[in-house]
Amino acid sequence: MNLQPDQIIGSSPAFLDLMDKISRAAPLDRPLLVVGERGTGKEMIAARLHFLSRRWDQVFQKMNCAALAPSLLESELFGYEPGAFTGARNRRAGRFEAAHDGSLFLDEIGTMAMQAQEKLLRVIEYGELERVGGTETVTVNVRVIGATNIDLPSAANAGDFRHDLLDRLAFDVITVPPLRERRDDILTLAEHFGAAMARELEWLTFPGFSETAAEEMLSYSWPGNIRELKNVVERAVYCCWDGEAPVCGLVFDPFDSPYRPQRLPIDNSQQEDAPSSQRDEQQPQLPTGQVNLKGEVAIFEKKLIETALSNTRFNQRAAAKQLKISYDQLRHAIKKHNIDCS
Repeated sequence: MNLQPDQIIGSSPAFLDLMDKISRAAPLDRPLLVVGERGTGKEMIAARLHFLSRRWDQVFQKMNCAALAPSLLESELFGYEPGAFTGARNRRAGRFEAAHDGSLFLDEIGTMAMQAQEKLLRVIEYGELERVGGTETVTVNVRVIGATNIDLPSAANAGDFRHDLLDRLAFDVITVPPLRERRDDILTLAEHFGAAMARELEWLTFPGFSETAAEEMLSYSWPGNIRELKNVVERAVYCCWDGEAPVCGLVFDPFDSPYRPQRLPIDNSQQEDAPSSQRDEQQPQLPTGQVNLKGEVAIFEKKLIETALSNTRFNQRAAAKQLKISYDQLRHAIKKHNIDCS
């Protein structure tokens, strides 16, 4: 996201509730979790929490925990001593030391390995760490803001995340609403991104969106949230060329093309060469007793529709095209099977 913390945009009830919670949580010098779907702007929320806190004039460090292997993540977070591993010739301070007296934003915190989680808990609990390969205790004063798009309580119950770390991080949890729950903000955000793209293209003015484009944006489910909206709007603006007429012709799936490369077909010859027992395992298991044919067909039909909707990011016209049925037939099937398209 390119928006700065003071440019977070919205006026919907869900957005205003979010802003109120951020304003109340920011001054408290406690660790926080920012939870939300991909593309909802969790990093922007973390930045706002920092700049509204008493640490606003100190360092705001950012790190994506999923971007590094577990061994590299530890050395990046906590630093390392000379000889800690091959190539470690000099002492290096980690992100915690760099963020001393400031805030450290840990994105994708749910992907952190258990050993790193244990060290992170100690830093949050006692403000102490040891660099990788070292024995000296380093004291730091850092506010940790974690972010994730997974259900951490479920991950903790499954043994993939420490319960004690989760308890320590979750002094409060800021849950960012998805864009589909902020319908009143969609066109406001679209105008903002469209105008910014128009300036980048050196248009004299931004003509806005056509009624059809606005209706399409309001009816779309936005599984990629604000990030996806920004991409769709910028793509539509640059395709307009001159900017004299309102922007139309939104493309929600840039990969949608009759020339799109398809997945390679399965090599049946290899399957034929496989042992008969292996071929049997690859075949779907069919029931041998009595069967409720209508019920089984309905289950399979629902699964096909849900898969097509997921593949097309819930663009119903594209899903209908993928299933080779009409848009009205798809709408009828969605209603018949009570499929949630929100």
